Amino acid sequence: MNDDANRIPTNLRMLMILEALAGSDRPLTPSELGDEIDLPKPTLHRLCSTLEAEGYLIREQRTGRLMPSRRTRAMATGLQKVSRMHIARRMVLKSAASELKETCNIAAPGVGGMTYLDRVDTPWPLRFQLPVGTEVPFHCTASGKLFLSSFSDAELIPLLGAIELTKEGPNSITEMDRFLEEISAIREAGYSWDDQEFMTGMVAVSVAITDKLGRFDCAIAVHGPLQRISLDDARGYLPTLRDAAKRISDILSAVEEDA
Repeated sequence: MNDDANRIPTNLRMLMILEALAGSDRPLTPSELGDEIDLPKPTLHRLCSTLEAEGYLIREQRTGRLMPSRRTRAMATGLQKVSRMHIARRMVLKSAASELKETCNIAAPGVGGMTYLDRVDTPWPLRFQLPVGTEVPFHCTASGKLFLSSFSDAELIPLLGAIELTKEGPNSITEMDRFLEEISAIREAGYSWDDQEFMTGMVAVSVAITDKLGRFDCAIAVHGPLQRISLDDARGYLPTLRDAAKRISDILSAVEEDA
């Protein structure tokens, strides 16, 4: 047995078992799984028993071989739907970025800020590098302020009590009264903006991507350097962003209805 096998986390070992079954054209015994996965036999039997007890594996009645259960197949189907949605969303994002010739991204609210789910970079060499997975503050980004504007004042004021309005860029709003005025203006406008609030020299605008009930799901935004575009220039990109947001919202609604 490879010594590295002892260092593989238990949850990853379980995924390796499911992966081996997914790659087989027939149900497998634990011993046959052992031929595919370099794990100690007692460990493999214990993990298979756990997966069976939790409903992720079942045994063939006649042979006792292991195969994925309905629960596992449903999970696989769900992951496939998510993958299809990501591909469709990516195509819409690429189309918007190609038309605007500036970086476009999609961000969703996380625990501590907005997290970039996807992005398509501008072809220009001068650009801001904010890779997928980056978490940015709520209070000084176009997407973050847009998310906050989706709350009512009664919901927002307690929430803001837990958010520090830090100075990130030269135009970050750090006073509560001014920030509430900003959020009110964003609600009225129907889109959000970042005028060097997050980074010096960067401007952005963002519109909401909603679910089938019209609730905020995530945001699509375009950003670029002031050396190339002004905030007014970025506002001129809103029709393209809104069209992209509508198309992605339609994709989300279709996935929800198919779920």
